[in-house]
Amino acid sequence: MDWLKLIELLKGHKVYLQTHNFPDPDALASAYGMQVFLQCHGVESTICYAGEVEANSTKKMLEVFHIEAIEIDDIHDMKPDDYIVTIDGQKYNSNLTDFPGNEVACIDHHPTMKPCAYRYSDLRICGACASMVANYFKESETTLDTNTATALLYGIKMDTDSFNRGVTDFDIEMFAFLHKIADNHTISALSHNNYEIQDLYAYGEAIRNIKIYDNVGFASISFDCPDALVAMISDFILGLDIVQFAVVYAARNGGYKFSVRNETKHYHAGTVTARALKDLGDGGGHFAMAGGIVLPEKMYLLGDHPHFEIQQLFMNVLYSIDEEISEE
Repeated sequence: MDWLKLIELLKGHKVYLQTHNFPDPDALASAYGMQVFLQCHGVESTICYAGEVEANSTKKMLEVFHIEAIEIDDIHDMKPDDYIVTIDGQKYNSNLTDFPGNEVACIDHHPTMKPCAYRYSDLRICGACASMVANYFKESETTLDTNTATALLYGIKMDTDSFNRGVTDFDIEMFAFLHKIADNHTISALSHNNYEIQDLYAYGEAIRNIKIYDNVGFASISFDCPDALVAMISDFILGLDIVQFAVVYAARNGGYKFSVRNETKHYHAGTVTARALKDLGDGGGHFAMAGGIVLPEKMYLLGDHPHFEIQQLFMNVLYSIDEEISEE
């Protein structure tokens, strides 16, 4: 991380901070934190995204922290020579729409699936992108206000499932840094009443459709629902005492949207998802959590029994990993 290099790159340009599509709390907190950081160093920027701010927890953030984030359809003047910094996502990923501007920089905590030649990149594996943004304030000794610190801390809390998923020593260090400044009453208030009544229908269908093979749980949802909700249901399935690897997917625009969770020591959720979906769409992510899609034009490859085929694809990858381990 070279914060001075980032500032020098962006100065004098129109700058957009683009989150992944359908931003979650970590993406929104990270973009907001970076916007404040850049403003402290004389660079104005606009937060943008594609899709919707869907989850109740994320919608609350816009109001509580006074965040202005603009959906791409409401931006009519972005030009090819405008600068884009991708936040909590990388160019060429399936969950990052290609905007007209020039992606000159990237700040992200996910593994790189398709390399891109950015002019500035900060790619680190950690529990939350918000931890990385907090580090910019800490390393540069930039003054961090309570509102921004609280947003970043909330982003870390949500993306690490309250420090139960994918957390690293770096996340803990940044938590300690932010905790001294943040308003923990706001954190507590945001953590309550995040479910909406319609969420229950998705949970109900996932419960009815759950299939468990060995320690692997599968659940499907026949209707479209927010990415954040699919992820929450995946966490829920993983919470079953006999499940250590969860695959949850929902119908999306004629295809499927996946959320995958892992708590074993020998599987990697991102690698497994990428291998299982490589001929159908895209997938990838962290050791403990991953996402993916089956493209509408590839659905025919799943035949007349798509749920069975999806289960077979994932189980075949898991069995092949088991065989690789046993041969070592």
